[in-house]
Amino acid sequence: MPQIALHSSAQEAAQVVARHISDLIRTRSAMGKHLVLGLATGSTPLPLYAELVRLHREEGLSFKKVITFNLDEYEGLDGSQPQSYRYYMNEHLFNRIDIPLPQTHIPDGKSANLEQTCAAYEAAIQQAGGLDLQILGIGSTGHIGFNEPPSARDSRTRRVHLDAKTRQDNAIFFKQPGDVPHGAITMGVATILEAREIALLALGPNKAAIIKRALTEKPHALCPATWLQEHPACTFHLDAASSSLV
Repeated sequence: MPQIALHSSAQEAAQVVARHISDLIRTRSAMGKHLVLGLATGSTPLPLYAELVRLHREEGLSFKKVITFNLDEYEGLDGSQPQSYRYYMNEHLFNRIDIPLPQTHIPDGKSANLEQTCAAYEAAIQQAGGLDLQILGIGSTGHIGFNEPPSARDSRTRRVHLDAKTRQDNAIFFKQPGDVPHGAITMGVATILEAREIALLALGPNKAAIIKRALTEKPHALCPATWLQEHPACTFHLDAASSSLV
């Protein structure tokens, strides 16, 4: 069952998780090894990325020994488009720290061969040594990454069809709702669960109902976040509002 860490604010949650990432980077670097970090997008992790940038600029935290893999990318978008997750990551993190861009990985939403792209993404994660820490958010449908319900526990990186509710929730990032892609490439549930550690951030009252489901329902495909109950080192970083129903 996931551990619950309660925070007074989104900023406090960001500081706690960022400090943990900093400690992991420094520990792995001292051993001459890379830290393999799984990253998420959306509004929730923005304070975390801002805090990591601050640690880099003010405390000298180097990301030269970090390899990253993002959870997902919209189908049909490339990194030049502001709504793409490659653009998001470059703007909010990668271009503001010293990580070598070849060490950052995001699924290719413009791939002409999605099956091959997905298999190669899985292989690249394994070649890097597996994910040391995966950062997650949670969607209103219970999705983690873009693993929409139903998503099996053994699912791998693949092309998915986005739920209407997910497209509605993400429309704020597009000029108009009809611009939200209908498909995406996402890491699978099994890929996420193989991370050595998972940190899920969910803050605010609109997350309360789905957090309750994720923590109290028996693990099942119709609420993919419930699969996190089976992970041995998963922490839900919550505030008073998001944890109010638990």
